[in-house]
Amino acid sequence: MKRILLPLILVLSLPLIFQSTPTEIIKLKTFDTFVKQYEPSGNFVILNITEEDVEREGGYPLPRKRLADIQMEIIGKGALGIGWVISFPQADRMGGDEDFGRSLGYAPSVIAMFEDGKGKYPKSTGTVIKGNDIGGIVSLGVKENLNALSENTLQGLAIAPTEIDQLVRRIPLLVRTPDNNWIPSFGTQIYKSLFNVKTYIIKTNDNGIEEISIRGIPPVKTDSLGRKWISWVDTPQTNLEEMNVNGKFVFIGVTANGVMPQIATPVGLLEPHKIQTALAESILIQDSPFIPDYALAVEIALFLVSVSLIWLVLIRLGITWGIILGLGVMASTGSLGYYLIQKSLLIDVTWTLISQFIAGSTAFYLRFREQYKLRQQIKKQFEHYLDPRQVKKLQDNPELLKLGGEKRYCTYLFTDVRGFTALSEKLDPEAITYIMNMALTAQQEAVQKHGGMVDKYIGDAMMAIFNAPLDLKKHEEKAVLCALDIKKNMLEVNTALALKGIDPVFIGIGVNTGYATVGNCGSKTRFDYTAIGDAVNVAARLESGTKNAGVDLLIGETTANALEFDLIPLEPIEAKGKKDKLQVYTWK
Repeated sequence: MKRILLPLILVLSLPLIFQSTPTEIIKLKTFDTFVKQYEPSGNFVILNITEEDVEREGGYPLPRKRLADIQMEIIGKGALGIGWVISFPQADRMGGDEDFGRSLGYAPSVIAMFEDGKGKYPKSTGTVIKGNDIGGIVSLGVKENLNALSENTLQGLAIAPTEIDQLVRRIPLLVRTPDNNWIPSFGTQIYKSLFNVKTYIIKTNDNGIEEISIRGIPPVKTDSLGRKWISWVDTPQTNLEEMNVNGKFVFIGVTANGVMPQIATPVGLLEPHKIQTALAESILIQDSPFIPDYALAVEIALFLVSVSLIWLVLIRLGITWGIILGLGVMASTGSLGYYLIQKSLLIDVTWTLISQFIAGSTAFYLRFREQYKLRQQIKKQFEHYLDPRQVKKLQDNPELLKLGGEKRYCTYLFTDVRGFTALSEKLDPEAITYIMNMALTAQQEAVQKHGGMVDKYIGDAMMAIFNAPLDLKKHEEKAVLCALDIKKNMLEVNTALALKGIDPVFIGIGVNTGYATVGNCGSKTRFDYTAIGDAVNVAARLESGTKNAGVDLLIGETTANALEFDLIPLEPIEAKGKKDKLQVYTWK
């Protein structure tokens, strides 16, 4: 499973590292959903030139002389300044440019410029660079306003670049020209007009722009391209009839149908003047959303740690605890992402959460498959040797079976059918098979009855283990009682054989207790669950010694010492591989 984890992490990390289109869209949609909503600053108002206004004025465009009257009326209503998010690159055929130009000079005013991609630029604004002159978005060309207007007021670039999903979220405060001059955006330029400042201060770091300062307001944090994340504040709106503008800076634009393009934003389609108002509002919000330069590094680190953690808990702790802790990791990751966004740090955890789910599902499947295969292996290995209830217990809790071998204190029982070899020489194969099956079944039923496990059949012999693979209380006693039941069952077998005219068969049984290595032993491709150790060998020697001892059951000393009933001690016997004779007992 470790071999799967690294490739899985590598594959899942690629969309995050290379900022793929789907992951970027998911990230941006998440930010849209969870960023804080801010209240209007109270410094701005939007004045819409509506469909009704255009009809009342006799159509669009409104004459410049009429615009001059509107400008003066707004000033008379107590506005702090006026921003016309409308461009005036051509002269008015009806005249009025002189009047409009003069009116612009009576109050702090800004008129809009738009990009045309023709490689021409207005005169550069004053800027001071603190740090290396790097970062920023380069403009492809700007269409200026008439000199008669621009010489009396400031101009600002009404730019609204879209993200990968074609929605506007970040707007640059300043943009570059190819000759390294700077052009302010419309929403930025209004502060310059209000505070009558001449210079912008651009602070940079190794990544690009860090913040932009305008005297009169706190420094504005940006990303390395000089972009500010927009908070879509619900700024108050008015129109030419109401003109509720007292004490506000007024953003003027046209909402009449078919005049101004509507631009897609996370809050719907908006006209340019509403977008520039949102930028101006956002500049004043000191804790507004912000994507730090280190965001991607944090996202990758969080991805690597959390995905690996979910994988490990599901693989190592089992399905139940793995799912509980895995869900806990996912909940913690989601909570952390929400907390950071609420703290205005736009660090995304959505792809990490998706990757956690994919990695967790993969780990769950592999773990489930492993458990299923283990259960099938247990069933296949033990269904013929254990009581079905014991097999079910092992399947439900495979941890009870420590595969690979462990040292256990068990009781071992060996049997051998006597006279079977001689009998097989006189009978046909079908009769031999019949006798063999009856004899072994009689033994196997007794073993299962007393909670033991038939380890293996070796010809007409059998080996059984008590206290493995499951714990068995008083396993010494149950092994001896099993031996007695085997003797009883063999009497019933002989009765059945006699009815068929077949000579009886007899059995020798050896029982011994001690430590042995119990578990799966064999090659990589073929193995058996068995026990290996001196105590096992002694049990086999006891079974072999029953014939010379003249009894059909020999019990080792260790087993006898653990029993609560009396046995008959016999003369010690010699055993192959043992220097000292073995003290043995039999049933009275």
